[in-house]
Amino acid sequence: MEDVTATLSKPALKIGPYQVDPPVVLAPMAGITNVAFRQLCQEYGAGIYVCEMITARAVVERHPGTMHMMTFGAAEKPRSMQLYGVDPKTMAEAVRIIVGEGLADHIDSNFGCPVAKVTRKGGGAALPYKRRLFGNIVAESVKAAESAGVPFTVKFRIGIDDDHHTFLDAGRIAEAEGAAAVSLHARTASQRYSGQADWSAIARLKEAVQTIPVLGNGDIFTADDALRMMARTGCDGVVVGRGCLGRPWLFGELEAAFAGREVPQGPSLGEVARVLRRHAELLVQHDGAKKAMRDLRKHMAWYFMGFPVGSDLRRAFAMVSSLEELDELITKLDHDAPFPADALGPRGRQGSPGKVTLPHGWLEDPDDDCVPEAEDMHSGG
Repeated sequence: MEDVTATLSKPALKIGPYQVDPPVVLAPMAGITNVAFRQLCQEYGAGIYVCEMITARAVVERHPGTMHMMTFGAAEKPRSMQLYGVDPKTMAEAVRIIVGEGLADHIDSNFGCPVAKVTRKGGGAALPYKRRLFGNIVAESVKAAESAGVPFTVKFRIGIDDDHHTFLDAGRIAEAEGAAAVSLHARTASQRYSGQADWSAIARLKEAVQTIPVLGNGDIFTADDALRMMARTGCDGVVVGRGCLGRPWLFGELEAAFAGREVPQGPSLGEVARVLRRHAELLVQHDGAKKAMRDLRKHMAWYFMGFPVGSDLRRAFAMVSSLEELDELITKLDHDAPFPADALGPRGRQGSPGKVTLPHGWLEDPDDDCVPEAEDMHSGG
């Protein structure tokens, strides 16, 4: 078992001017980390809570749906946004709009998405293979953000597959071009979300990148996982993704663990129902009742994971259409049911590994800095 004493005594994480204590970041997740979910998580603990991925071209073109996604709660500090793009000029222009209009306080960038519709056009986890193009995007974005003192950070994966690792080059390039921090999801794109994250890659990145913080991402499902990752790798902070699905209170557990306090026990089913109801209220405030209830349905299986909720009741929750109906269904739950110990493991999408779809000839020249045609992505992934 790792000695976490050094982890608890590490200097506070700083990203640009922002001290992040505890050193925890909510990973942007498409269709999940909207303003409602971020506010819910933030009610449990401090950290940086990143909004859903925003497409740079959609910002430049002021797409109405994208502008609505770029909404932050009054208490969100710093307001953190993740941008996706493959063109240095478009990314820089999007950053200039964001910082010039005061739309965010921190900008992250997505070079880790493994989804085929992204990688087949050279975006996401495919892009760091093109070292010069990657460097140009980071350099232009950093320059555009610096004018307003907004830190620009970079998130990527180990590489395309086991034969094409890019993370060490990506980390060194991002550091050299002025990024404020880097985050590594310790899987390759070909793994997608399957198997185990290779935390040793985070340790290697930490050794390679000396002057800016390195954050680790992958397989953090409990507060103890976060402490173990930092103890094992020496990373400066953790990025939490699927582990908080249906468990926004995880951020309270993380705050307690990093402060050296006892981690609270998991909530009873009655408390989970209260959290679910709060989530619904926040979604209604953001999107209106119809869209909110539709969005909430995807969270039901995560909230009730492992709890003794009958199949008929689960189906009813998964089809809920109003707050009134939700309230009625909540009365049918066993509010005293304790949090199940077997609900602490992986949750959310896992899938299976597979070949990464790339543009024709993509692997022929890693120094080719031509911009691929991947700019028609919709915000949110």
